[in-house]
Amino acid sequence: MEKIKLVSDYMEGCCPEILKRLSDINFEKNTGYGLDKYSESAREKIRAACEAPDAAIYFLVGGTQTNETVISTVLRSYEGALAADTGHVNTHEAGAIEHGGHKVLTLPAVNGKISAAAVEDYMKVFFADANHEHEVAPGMIYISQPTEYGTLYTLTELMELRAIADRYDLKLYVDGARLGYGLAAAAFDRENGSPLSAPDDAVDLPALARLSDVFYIGGTKVGALFGEAVVFPHGDIVPHFYTITKQHGAMLAKGWLTGIQFDTLFTDGLYITISTNAIARAREIRYTLLKYGYELYIDSPTNQIFPVVTDEFAAKLSESVDYGFMNSLPGGRKVIRFCTSWATPKEDVERLGEVIRALD
Repeated sequence: MEKIKLVSDYMEGCCPEILKRLSDINFEKNTGYGLDKYSESAREKIRAACEAPDAAIYFLVGGTQTNETVISTVLRSYEGALAADTGHVNTHEAGAIEHGGHKVLTLPAVNGKISAAAVEDYMKVFFADANHEHEVAPGMIYISQPTEYGTLYTLTELMELRAIADRYDLKLYVDGARLGYGLAAAAFDRENGSPLSAPDDAVDLPALARLSDVFYIGGTKVGALFGEAVVFPHGDIVPHFYTITKQHGAMLAKGWLTGIQFDTLFTDGLYITISTNAIARAREIRYTLLKYGYELYIDSPTNQIFPVVTDEFAAKLSESVDYGFMNSLPGGRKVIRFCTSWATPKEDVERLGEVIRALD
């Protein structure tokens, strides 16, 4: 029997609705570089969903290209980005930000998140140094929603980060590679009565648009074949961002392929609807692990689950399940990751439960 695959949320192609629309327009002739009717329709739908009528929206090819392009253009040459030490730009982007000429300035993460207090402490120490003009100056707060460990910033936390960013003239940038799962978690918990994602203090798209300087809506990991939508909610803050995107290799000539995908995802709430499947499947995995007494390294409310297991258990599990590795712990233990997606079938989760029960 084929292994159960819970390694990541971009193992499948795209949702059927997108595949159908791509097939429907396959022989159309469309203007390139995101200047087509489908891309413009997607922009209007995203503006409406964000309640940000003046938003400037660009479609880029992938997450790393998006982070590198945005950070490179928003920051001045002598500035760096404050980020969690566990943040994606610090851990899993092969030094792309540094390759673009900017330093990632790390802060200690708590459950994958940084706090306004940690940012303020950093800024105070920076300005207290008489030689700070010789150092890389913080110019941006980078966070992801959800975080690298699947946790979510609450609305209160985001407001606090906005306030500290204003105090020190920092830009606030939100990486939304898995944003659909973050948005869906709060909706799921409202319907099911679970407090995991603090639904009464949840960040929705209008709040994200109101409080950030720039963010992106992930497609690659949330039902699209590829692509991310960069949103400058208060209008263009980077002159010639369109041209710069091409310079950074992040622009697709056949831009309508990205545009029609986001146009589809933002029709009739599809982006949240498909994301809810990942949340439901992840909660089932969480329930099974807790039922059999497994410790969770961080209790994520989204689509990533992080059990602490022994090396022996991990080796046996790998015979039947493909999973992700996060980090090693003392005493022959490690943190592994199960990651569900918009397409994860319930049958895979049920099979995983059977495997865990047999190994217990």
